[in-house]
Amino acid sequence: MQAMNRKLLLATLALSLVAGTRPFPAQAGSTNQLKAPEPPPLYHTNAAHDPDGLGKFYLGREIAQVMGHAGADWLERPERQQEERPDILLSALKIKPGDKVADIGAGTGYHTRRMAKLVGPEGAVFAVDIEPEMLESLKAGATAAGLHNVKPILGTLKSPRLPPDSLDLVLMVDVYHELEFPFEMMQEICRSLKAGGRVALVEFRGEDPNVPIKALHKMTEVQARKELEAQPLRWVETIRTLPWQHLIIFERSAIPLK
Repeated sequence: MQAMNRKLLLATLALSLVAGTRPFPAQAGSTNQLKAPEPPPLYHTNAAHDPDGLGKFYLGREIAQVMGHAGADWLERPERQQEERPDILLSALKIKPGDKVADIGAGTGYHTRRMAKLVGPEGAVFAVDIEPEMLESLKAGATAAGLHNVKPILGTLKSPRLPPDSLDLVLMVDVYHELEFPFEMMQEICRSLKAGGRVALVEFRGEDPNVPIKALHKMTEVQARKELEAQPLRWVETIRTLPWQHLIIFERSAIPLK
């Protein structure tokens, strides 16, 4: 009798394998497929953090607090010409008449006004900021300078709201380290660039203790490259002719973005 039962069991198993069915009923709550592991979170928080930071970290770096429109006068300080040499910066960018460029975190328009003169009436500068007060100051400055090719845009924490596949250059001066959602913002910036379009990242040198800027408002070249190369961006060159800052150039991949 036991031998016969074993034969019946083996026959049942064989038939079920041929038919592609389960030999026994599935237990409640079981699944036939393994779930894919959840991707690790982009950001993490830490209650113990630098007082100048958000307590929010991305790829090992704490994100700095935003200066805000209360610091607008600092952006237009006379000493900025010697401390940051915008003339050297803009010369290195090789902006051409007719170019379409964006100034992310444009603030009062310090660099926007200078780029608007370089791109000329056939070009455009999309000046993006998340604070309406900054944009009002920027628009007043552009009007006073007689510039009609400046396009102010009120962005969000995750998007600059730029037209897709349209820009030759995106400039970010001392702003990237303050982006609350750097991964999402850079995704959107990449979508706004033409294939081969460039991102120019300007940040105070985190490697240099002699640069008199708070630690979280500086970045090392290694960290900057690690974060931007997480996007469809290729490092092109690092220009070291500015007094206190890196100028790091990236180029958007020619592969179509999803």
